[in-house]
Amino acid sequence: MTSIEIIVEKHADGYVAYPLGIGGVVVAQSDTYDEASANTASAIDFHVETFGKDGTL
Repeated sequence: MTSIEIIVEKHADGYVAYPLGIGGVVVAQSDTYDEASANTASAIDFHVETFGKDGTL
């Protein structure tokens, strides 16, 4: 299993999270830290299933 670092930033209107080192854009926004992290993990799974590990078709 590959380890991916996820950055979560707090903003005035909630949290934004994004992974480091993945080709393409995978970003999640939510009202809570936990939701932003979980949404990003789900988005990463979808991205890898769709585009592969290198982020391309």
